[in-house]
Amino acid sequence: MKFSKLSQLILVSTAGLLMASLLTACQIVTIDYVFVANSSGSGSSSAGQIQTYDVDSESGALRVGQPNLPSGGTNPVSMAISSDFANLYVANQGTASVGGNVVHFALAGNGVLTQKDTVTPGTAPVSLAVNQAGSYLYVASGTNSATLTAYPLSSGTMGTAAAQETLTVPGFAGDIIVPTAVTALANNNAVYVTAYDKSAYNPGGTTTSIANPGWIFGFTVGSGGALTPAAGSPWKAGVKPTAVAADPTSRFVYATDFASNELIGYTIQSGSVLSFLINGPFKTGNEPTAVVIDPRGKYIYVTNALDSSVSTYVIDLATGTPSGSPGATINSTDTEPVAVIVDAALGRFVYTANHLGNSISGFRMDTDTGAISGTQASPYPAGANPTALVSVPHGNHAIQTITP
Repeated sequence: MKFSKLSQLILVSTAGLLMASLLTACQIVTIDYVFVANSSGSGSSSAGQIQTYDVDSESGALRVGQPNLPSGGTNPVSMAISSDFANLYVANQGTASVGGNVVHFALAGNGVLTQKDTVTPGTAPVSLAVNQAGSYLYVASGTNSATLTAYPLSSGTMGTAAAQETLTVPGFAGDIIVPTAVTALANNNAVYVTAYDKSAYNPGGTTTSIANPGWIFGFTVGSGGALTPAAGSPWKAGVKPTAVAADPTSRFVYATDFASNELIGYTIQSGSVLSFLINGPFKTGNEPTAVVIDPRGKYIYVTNALDSSVSTYVIDLATGTPSGSPGATINSTDTEPVAVIVDAALGRFVYTANHLGNSISGFRMDTDTGAISGTQASPYPAGANPTALVSVPHGNHAIQTITP
């Protein structure tokens, strides 16, 4: 069959339009930015940096976004994002010769970070949390003496410390307490810090007679940011707790125990008092390092450093009890995951920072079961020794104006 020139032209045009439509339909759409803190060289004395990745809406795959920028210090160990996604905070632990600090970055809707102000807690910062109201930044600090400091926030800017509490174990005031993580309740009423007694947990060294080295300290938040120890605080938290997370309804708290390979669950009573879940603790992989709860409050994800894996749990919404999700409950990551997040835009992708793998592992979540499977081309290359990551929805400021 022969076509006239007009017919050929129509055929070519139609094919071109069809191809253009297909390319448009397959266009990569960014739904989140993932920010990753790491050291730009090797070792804890290396300058810190922040890397930016764009998240594809369909696959969850990461691709490099904005250029890398300095973290404002050395050895970054933790990051926190404000609830309006407009402010990012980075804890740089520093070195013996270079003190640590906490650096504030303003975050534009297109993912561009601009360094703003800095505070120096006095001892090396370990972990950060911003309350839901965006009014306080909580900093857990110390390698030989543990403190919790509350910094007031004004449009993201950090003010002079409003409160500071020293973490001590009753009866063991002279022991060295090492903080590991901090979280704030979504209702803004309380803050919790995990820590361990270094004088008791000291493999191969001299120890005290204390029975359990791990603790979780709780504080109620009062007027002007005042911190008051919760009744019964601190509570036992295994041997060496490494991470802590609270569910979005402010009813449950979960801590990982690195030394016992367990997830410890608590119910929150009287606003801030913790009580063990009666059927816990719950088995994890080997050396759990980080924990996150998805925005719906249905699923828990725990990274296991020694196994290079992430474990999945389903939360019984009535009791807070975590149980294994249907299907595979443990998924492999790259080497030594130390941090984990759920994407902020859709809540259906999970990412881990792999410290020795120098990478980010990505997973797609089945939102009906919590089960996860690897995203396309995962893991994704990162800088040296990534330690922390956060997620921010694309166009962060705009989404805050959306109302039902």
